[in-house]
Amino acid sequence: MCKIFIIDDDPFFGEMLKYHLQLNPDYEVYLFDTAKACLSNLYLNPDIICIDFGLPDIQGDELFKKIHNIYPDLPIIIISGQEKIEVAINFLKEGAKDYIVKNEHSKELLWSSILRLRENISLRKEVEELKKELEKKYTFEKTIIGQSEGIKNIFSKINKAIKSNINVSITGETGTGKEVVAKAIHYNSAKKNKPFIAVNMAAIPKELVESEFFGHEKGAFTGATDRASGKFEQANGGTIFLDEIAELDLNIQSKLLRALQEREITRVGGNQKIKLDVRVITATHKNLAQEIKKGNFREDLYYRIVGLPIELPPLRDRDQDTLILAKHFIEMFSKENKIKALALSTDAKKKLLAYSFPGNVRELKSVIDLACVMSDTSEITAEDINFYAIEKDSESFLGEQKTLKQYTSDIILHFLKKNNHDVIKTAKVLDIGKSTIYNLINNVDLKKNQNN
Repeated sequence: MCKIFIIDDDPFFGEMLKYHLQLNPDYEVYLFDTAKACLSNLYLNPDIICIDFGLPDIQGDELFKKIHNIYPDLPIIIISGQEKIEVAINFLKEGAKDYIVKNEHSKELLWSSILRLRENISLRKEVEELKKELEKKYTFEKTIIGQSEGIKNIFSKINKAIKSNINVSITGETGTGKEVVAKAIHYNSAKKNKPFIAVNMAAIPKELVESEFFGHEKGAFTGATDRASGKFEQANGGTIFLDEIAELDLNIQSKLLRALQEREITRVGGNQKIKLDVRVITATHKNLAQEIKKGNFREDLYYRIVGLPIELPPLRDRDQDTLILAKHFIEMFSKENKIKALALSTDAKKKLLAYSFPGNVRELKSVIDLACVMSDTSEITAEDINFYAIEKDSESFLGEQKTLKQYTSDIILHFLKKNNHDVIKTAKVLDIGKSTIYNLINNVDLKKNQNN
């Protein structure tokens, strides 16, 4: 949401500008008829201010100086009935972003001016976010938590990736931390001082993907009132992270392939070729080899993006990492909420280790956050831990390739969870002996399987 202040003592003209700007649902417009009213509302943190030159209490140039001295980076547009060039030039020299003369074209000129300013604001915010990211120490052990063999293997792959500009393809189930790995690669590479641009394919309507990727020229299509740079252009010199790459439409896949092969792009509706120097990191929870067989993904694009493949292990295959991560998330929650860090009870640890976490690390964080809220003591108990698991249907369950022993273990584990780990009740429901359940609980195969 973009907050816009309009300061104009002409009620008709001010309301006209306000109405016109509010046609954009992203704009939150405030109208004031005096300079004093504007100054007393600066706590609302406007993104853009539009000042009328002639105001009843304070002249527009004086109001401009007051605001500009306090907030030198806040974009200010002057709207005036004066057509003198020297007045406009003086304002622009002082730091005004635009000078618009009051006439029948004012609202269209203001609309275009704000669009340009918003793009600059967006770029400035991206730079600020980049600086914040660079201030963090992207030490692997601090951003990718764990000590399992699977995670050590990931560290090894990341170390190889940061030594070159090879493309990287990250696969793994939802919630395993694919973007975290992508950032760890970027911010430890030679491109760390350049942009990191993340794009989620699943969140962009397919008819807008080309413009989102490559940008567009003014008039390229309905609504393209100004030139806009695309994500690849914004990422130039740095890294672009294409999340959920398997969701990309086949038509756009061919255009992406051409851009990667030729290392250049052309904005939609334009002719100018823009050279690319960008590292591509892709991620997906799908099996791209299977998607190629189904005809959903181009084989030639796959070989272009695969580069160094990194497969993230699910949380259930990471041994004691579940408890290490749980402790980390407890500390994070405690710090953010300014409370004393809680301990995990023995029963709570057992409950966490016995659960499969289909949502992986993302789900674990949600479970721990809730457990911290639910706890009434200095430690988290098993009763404080609640899971959000979505049950698998029988088709997906039977579609997994497991031994009969593993399926049996899964069934027993399911009913143990359903019966709140009551062995006697579970034995009665399944019509098996209690010793069978106790033996399986102590069996190494079940311990591995409990995390599946």
